[in-house]
Amino acid sequence: MPPPDRAARQLPDVHTTSSRVTPQTLLPAVGVSVSAFLLFGAHLRPLGYIVLLLSLGAAYVLDRPLAKDLLLIGIGISIISTTSVAADVSWDRFIAIGTALTVAVAVPFLIDRLVYRRRAIRFPWRGHRRWPTSEKVYLAAVPLLGWVILPYYFLTSGAYLNWPDITDGSELARFFVGVNAVGTWDELFFICTCFALLRRHFPVWVANLLQATIFASFLWELGYREWGPLLTAPFALLQGWVFTRTGSLTYVLAVHLLFDAIVFLAIVHAHNPQMFAVFVY
Repeated sequence: MPPPDRAARQLPDVHTTSSRVTPQTLLPAVGVSVSAFLLFGAHLRPLGYIVLLLSLGAAYVLDRPLAKDLLLIGIGISIISTTSVAADVSWDRFIAIGTALTVAVAVPFLIDRLVYRRRAIRFPWRGHRRWPTSEKVYLAAVPLLGWVILPYYFLTSGAYLNWPDITDGSELARFFVGVNAVGTWDELFFICTCFALLRRHFPVWVANLLQATIFASFLWELGYREWGPLLTAPFALLQGWVFTRTGSLTYVLAVHLLFDAIVFLAIVHAHNPQMFAVFVY
């Protein structure tokens, strides 16, 4: 992987308004992340909206540039919260969830381009970039780790019951598409939007912790419950760190989708052990 100084230059629009962490900047940003936990993790509404509004208001008073970026994150969080994202492959929920997630990425992006007239939110595919050996090894290790860990997590915790029991071919296809679509969306929103915007104001480690809180809260509502955050929070942190190192959406997306392929197989297998019986546990 490239050295840190070079990697920092690869991350899109990492020019920060301040490299120092102060209460004036940190508290409003923490409030926005906590609001996501309240909305998606704890399901405490309207408390989550109150915390979000108070945090945005505090940012507006204390740090206007930060407030502009937190507003985009808050808009995305609010749009997602308009519908339940609990796993469901029925056609009406499939369309409703897909629409909400699409709009949650599109609206902040369009505001950034058309209202703010800048390019803080980008999707740097960098498909032409050659991956060094270390990245190839990590890419191969991710599905192997998923193969070892995920069946144990889903079966011992009972978390697989948060997903529907699917055997019908059409539902299996929708589930597969849905898992991959949500995985792609995760990187577009949590990494290329939330993390990139927070990175403009905070060091990488702070921005990463803030985005991981939002990321893991969303995944809790999606179905990664019980002790799922012990998996999803480190995964979210790793994705932010890898994106910082590589500056490549293509790479972090490849990592995510390989992991999600194992998620799909493991959930279906947990419901129906005769299907995808490729796991050892």
